[in-house]
Formats: sequence, C-alpha cells, structure tokens
Amino acid sequence: MTDPIRILCVIPVRGGSKGVPGKNKRPIAGKPLVVWTIEQALAARPRMDVVVSTDDPELARIARAAGAGVPFLRPAELAEDTTPTEPVIEHAIAERTAAGRRPDAVMLLQATSPVRLPGTLDRSIAQFAATGVDSLVGTVPQTPFLWRHDATPHYDPANRPRRQDLRDDEFFYRETGSLYLTRTEVYEREHNRIGGRVGVFVMADDEGVDIDTAADFAVAEQQLLRLFGGQAGPPGNAAPPTAPTSPAAPASAPTPEPAP
Repeated sequence: MTDPIRILCVIPVRGGSKGVPGKNKRPIAGKPLVVWTIEQALAARPRMDVVVSTDDPELARIARAAGAGVPFLRPAELAEDTTPTEPVIEHAIAERTAAGRRPDAVMLLQATSPVRLPGTLDRSIAQFAATGVDSLVGTVPQTPFLWRHDATPHYDPANRPRRQDLRDDEFFYRETGSLYLTRTEVYEREHNRIGGRVGVFVMADDEGVDIDTAADFAVAEQQLLRLFGGQAGPPGNAAPPTAPTSPAAPASAPTPEPAP
C-alpha cells in the first residue's frame, strides 16, 4: 500500500498591508479573514500539516485559536512589502524539515482568496496525486473573448460562439492566486511555486475573488455570506460545481509578487 503524500499547507499572512490595512485579521462575514482559509485547510482530506507563517503576534494568536500551527514567527526580512512569496514558503519548508517533518509537497493557500467551496482542496489533492504533476495551479475558466491593446482579438469575431457552446479546450484559464500545490523539490531546485510538469486545477467561478482593495473586500464578504451565511462551509467532501479541466502544461515562471 502506498503511503499517503505528506503535504505541508502554508498560509502566509503579514501584519502589514497597504491596500486594506490589517486585512488578514479584519472581520469578514463573521470571522477574521485568515480564519476562513485555516478552517478550509483543516477540513481537507487527507489531512495536511497546516501552518500559518506570520510576523504578527496577534495574527499568530488568531491562527492558533482557529486550530492552525504557528511553530515560528516569520523573520522581519521575510515580511517586507517587497518580499516575494517563494522565500516565505522555503523558510517554512526549512523550519518543518528541521523539526523532522519534511513534506513531499506544499500547498500554498492565500488568505486574500477566502472563497473556496467544500471539497475544492480535496479535489486538488486528488488531481495532484492522480496526474503526477510537479505543480498544480488554481484557476477559473475565462471565455476566449479577449482583446490585445492594439485591437487584435483572440477569437474570430465573424464566428463568435455562444459561451455554452464552447469546448473545454477553447477556454482560457485565469490564475487566481488562491491555491498552488507544488512538490517540495521544485521550491528547493527552482525557487518557484510553479515548475516541472504543471497541471491546471479548475475552480468554480465563485472562487475567483482576490482581495487587493476595500472594494474587493466587500465583494468577498458578499460571496461568503451568500454561499455560507457567514459560517465556514461544511467540512464534507461534496464536490463543488464542476468546471472544465485542462491537461498538464509546461512550466512558465510567473512574475514575483509580494508575500502576503
């Protein structure tokens, strides 16, 4: 019998935030923002080693109260506005490895994307294991009705299809930033959350919200209230609404973004 994959789930949350000050601990739909992601991670099956990486003692207290591990406080040099996410994940890997808990893979969940339906994380783990990819990228489907700045379309306007008539391979897939699942050695070798053989993990449209501004915060809160009534979604494994799936794709390095 094959041993289950050992997954370290890292939820990075800084105390500072310019767009929405204090957003990671700010109440949204009845609980601090970070708690939504913690509860989703803890409900996932198979179980993960759920760790919150933060520089903020108050966020650490909130995370522990919600059931997450906070075995260390993030060093100040990894909590600056210009700090990319990858060094934060590598720091967490090193800390867990030193504690004798080196993972096979790392799930990166960003608290600023709090809308995840019941079963989504379970489904991503199952896809990762079944396909044997090295990294899995959370996405939401987009129609091909896209235009370049020079007015060049990505589709044929003379033969514009209806959305419901589009085939799976005619959709584009927008990276949400919500979820990444990556083999540990990819971080160690490429210092990137995306590397090796890449798979596209398709999430429901409702899960595509990302909080960067106060307006985004309001939209996310309305989504959470509509879907869960201000309570965390049930921890069961019911599958979310289905969306088109896409085969594994070769890696392409994304532009670094500040760590949460």
